[in-house]
Amino acid sequence: MANWTRLVTVLVALTVLTRLPSFARTPWNPDEGYLATQARQLAEGGVLYDTVVDRKPPFVPLLYRGAFALFGDDSLWPVRVAAIVAVLVGAMLAASLAGRRWGERAAWTAGVCYVFLTVGLKPEDTQAATFEVFMLPWTVAAVWCAQRARWLGAGLAVAGAVLSKQTGGAVLLPVLALLWQARAGWGAGFRVGAGAALPVVSAALAFDPGRFLYWIATGSGSYLSADGAGFKPLLRALAGVGLLTLAALPLVVALVRVARSRTAVRSAGRAPLDGTADLWIWLAASLGAATVGFQFFGHYFLQLVPPLALLGAAALQELTARAATVALAATAFLACVFVGWGFTDSRTEVDHARRMADTVRSYTDRKDRVLLWGMHPEGYWLAKRSPASRYLTAGFLTNFSGGRGETRVGERYAMEGAWPHFERELRRRPPELIVDDSRGKGYGVQQIPTLRRHLARHYEKVATIDGSSFYLRTRPEIRSSRAGGAPLPR
Repeated sequence: MANWTRLVTVLVALTVLTRLPSFARTPWNPDEGYLATQARQLAEGGVLYDTVVDRKPPFVPLLYRGAFALFGDDSLWPVRVAAIVAVLVGAMLAASLAGRRWGERAAWTAGVCYVFLTVGLKPEDTQAATFEVFMLPWTVAAVWCAQRARWLGAGLAVAGAVLSKQTGGAVLLPVLALLWQARAGWGAGFRVGAGAALPVVSAALAFDPGRFLYWIATGSGSYLSADGAGFKPLLRALAGVGLLTLAALPLVVALVRVARSRTAVRSAGRAPLDGTADLWIWLAASLGAATVGFQFFGHYFLQLVPPLALLGAAALQELTARAATVALAATAFLACVFVGWGFTDSRTEVDHARRMADTVRSYTDRKDRVLLWGMHPEGYWLAKRSPASRYLTAGFLTNFSGGRGETRVGERYAMEGAWPHFERELRRRPPELIVDDSRGKGYGVQQIPTLRRHLARHYEKVATIDGSSFYLRTRPEIRSSRAGGAPLPR
C-alpha cells in the first residue's frame, strides 16, 4: 500500500500521545498490582498455578516477569511501553485489514480509529497494561491471517488471544466465518483447529493440566455466577457500553446512516457495508465474551475495539470525503477528552495504597511476609513485601468481587479447597503483619470467623490508616499474657 511508512509514523505518534497518561500514575488498577506482585513471586522461585495463582492464562504474568527481569521490578514503565507496542501492532494490523478490503483511505481510518477507541473508557480501564491490551493484537492477527487464507497462522493467533485472556477465544467465530466464506474445506479447518489447540495444550502440559484447567476454567464457578447480583452488574454494563459508544459515536452515527441509506445501494450497485459479515460476527462475539461472569469491568469492553474500528472504517468509506473527515475529527476530539480525563483522574485509591504500603514497611522488615486482606494487591508490590499466601486478594476466599458487589460473599462461597490451603499457609509461614483492607465491605475480617479467630489468638491491632486495620503478630511472651482471651485493642 502506498504511503504505508507515513501511516505507520502517524500511528506511532498517536499511540504514544494517547497513552501518555499511563506514565503519570502507578498503578492504574488492581490488575497491574496483581501482575506486578505475581512477577516478583515468580522471580523468587514461585510456580505458576501452584504457589502463584490467578484465574488468568499465563501469557501476561510471564510478560511482566520478563520485563522485570530485563529492566528491574521497581517501576511499571517497561510494561507500559509494551502496552504501547501492543496497541500499535493492533492498529497496524487493523489498517492492513481495512486497506486490503476497501483501499488506502479505509486503512488510515481503521488504524487511527483503533488507536482512538483504545482510550474510550475510564482511564483505569484503558491506560493500565493489563490482559485485554495484550490480547487485542492477537485477535486482530487471527482475522488478518484468515483474510489471507493463512489458516494455521489464524489458529495460532487465536491461541495467543486465549493464552492472554480466555475470552480472546471469541475471535474464533469470525475466523470460522471467513473460512466458510472462502469455502476453504476441511483441511483449512483442521489447520485452524490445530493451530488454536496445540499452544493451549502445550501450556497446560507445562503447568500441570489439572492445575491449569482448574485455575483458568473449572475453579471459578461461584465467581462467574450472577446469582443475587441485582442491578449492579447491569449498571456497570450500561456504563461500559455507554462510554465506548460515546468514544465511537461519530462512527456509530455513520454506521447507522449508511446501513439505512438507499442512495448508497443505487449508486454503488451493492448493499452498504458489503463484505462486513465477519466483522459483525466478531463484534457480536466480543460483546458476548464481555458478558462472561457478569462482572462487566470497563476493560472487558476493550475487546469490542477492533471490529468497531473496522466497521467504522467501512461506514466512512460510504460517506463523502468531507463527511468522513468531520466524523474522524470528531472521533479525535473525543479521544482527546478521554486522554485529558486520564491526566486528571482521581488518585484516591493509589494514594491509599501508597499510605498502606508505607505503614506496612514501618512495621516489617524486607524478609517478613505480610497478608493484605483486601482487593488491592498492589500494596504488596508498593511495599516490597512478599505475600504470606498464594491468594493475593480476599476474593478467592470469600467470592467478593467489585464487579458484582456483596452478594454471595463469605467463607462458604470460596473456591473449593481454598480455606484448608490458606490455613496451612498461615500455620507454616505466619505473616508478620495482617492488614484488613476491606474498609467496611462485607468480606471484612470480623465477618470471616476463621480469620477472626486466628487474629484473636496470634495478633494485636496496632494501627488504623484510612479505615484499614493493621494487626502485628504477637511475641510468645505477649501471647501467654493474653491467654485468658483478652480482647484485641481498639
